[in-house]
Amino acid sequence: FAAQRHVLTYMEDAVSQLLENREDISQYGIARFFTEYFNSVRQGTHILFREFSFVQATPHNRASFLRTFWRCFRTVGKNGGKYSSICCYLLTAQEYHCLLQLLCPDFPMELTQKAARIVLMDDAMDCLMSFSDFLFAFQIQFYYSEFLESVAAIYQDLLAGKNPNTVIVPTSSSGQHRQRQPPNDCNPLEGVEASLFYQCLESLCDRSKYSCPPSALVKEMLSSAQRMTFYGFLMALAKDQGINRALGILPDKGDLFLDPAMDQELEKLVAQVSGLSVSGPASSSADTANMPVRNSPRINSPWKPLHHRRKMDAESEGSNEETDSSEN
Repeated sequence: FAAQRHVLTYMEDAVSQLLENREDISQYGIARFFTEYFNSVRQGTHILFREFSFVQATPHNRASFLRTFWRCFRTVGKNGGKYSSICCYLLTAQEYHCLLQLLCPDFPMELTQKAARIVLMDDAMDCLMSFSDFLFAFQIQFYYSEFLESVAAIYQDLLAGKNPNTVIVPTSSSGQHRQRQPPNDCNPLEGVEASLFYQCLESLCDRSKYSCPPSALVKEMLSSAQRMTFYGFLMALAKDQGINRALGILPDKGDLFLDPAMDQELEKLVAQVSGLSVSGPASSSADTANMPVRNSPRINSPWKPLHHRRKMDAESEGSNEETDSSEN
């Protein structure tokens, strides 16, 4: 159970952060630190502003990052959103990458480009994409990253007439993603035999220790085609709602822009702002005194490593020194 849930990964990370911030943590106790740390892991907020090597270290971390990305930026794709004037923005791969870096500063551009190629089916990285198209493609690329690397190798071997059983399954999750040579899918008549492709993928899923999509859903997907291209397969994975439900990270596409919990918090904030604007110059002090007291809604902020706060303080002090010197 401990290995399946990657308990050791989180224990090592918790101890590492404890040692790194022991002076600050000593003010409120070690027990409270571990309680807050593992609560953040359970809630999925532990990946915020962390390095990429940690964000992609476990399936739970990847799922938490995908869910956080969706919740933070869903209004980008919301057509006529209730709390935003944004009307269905279409963004480039570079712009989506900037959004990803707001949550993970060192997120690699290569993964963003791979997700974009699933949508665009070519190397035109400057084309615009909707939020929903990019999000579901990014989910497949990020969560099944090692699986897709092996699928690309199998596909190339099948095109070349080689024995795909010689494909080496990735055995390292160090975060160093290899550059994948995009298979040539320019001609829609090209591709490999779908039934043979599935046999190879089924064997891959049986021997891989990394996350793979359910083989039954992959079989159902490939059974409807005689031949399949590599990017056609990736697009089918991204669009398949059965695979999305099996992952359990994102809602169905029809509910993608609905988040009742977040909407409820936004409604509270809007009501608070409206209440503050009621009292104006024409309002008497008596009317103001009779106004109901509104309690400020408290939104639980995600646990954030202390060393990030110290880094921000140091940067702030440095900027003040530069300002003082410029004034002199």
